[in-house]
Amino acid sequence: MNRALPAVRLRVPTDEDAVTWHRIFAHPDVMEFHGGRPAELSVYEELTARQRRHDAELGFCLWSVLDEDGQVIGFTGAQPWEREWGPTGEIEIGWRLAREHWGKGYVTAAALQTLDRVRAAGLTGVVALVKARNTRSTAVTQRLGMRLAETFTIPAWGEEGHCYRLDL
Repeated sequence: MNRALPAVRLRVPTDEDAVTWHRIFAHPDVMEFHGGRPAELSVYEELTARQRRHDAELGFCLWSVLDEDGQVIGFTGAQPWEREWGPTGEIEIGWRLAREHWGKGYVTAAALQTLDRVRAAGLTGVVALVKARNTRSTAVTQRLGMRLAETFTIPAWGEEGHCYRLDL
């Protein structure tokens, strides 16, 4: 990717962002690797509330990504991996973007800002968990300089997953 990345801004998600995330993530392509169908609004209300707590307690979270016009187009950020499988206790970076904004560099631009912010918060490494079939997210991990560290079966889906690591 040699073209210039778009300008993005990250901010702590608001209550209103839960409604926006619910709407922009309802596309089947967006949800293909996240359960396959749109989540209820309550899922995003809880998610944004949890991210506000993470930001207050840890100094990082899954931030809302705003495009050049100040519109929320998704999220990118970091949060603790709290499941009992995978890299439990480590910090995961992740992203999700409205379908119409795919392929334009927004996730890479926002993920690079995320790495700067988590480095400033004192983290020495991050992981990214990606379903093996998710070639778009795999490409982002490569652009960030992450390395494949582990292959596993995702318990809820029985699918192959990859854990990528990056030392900061």
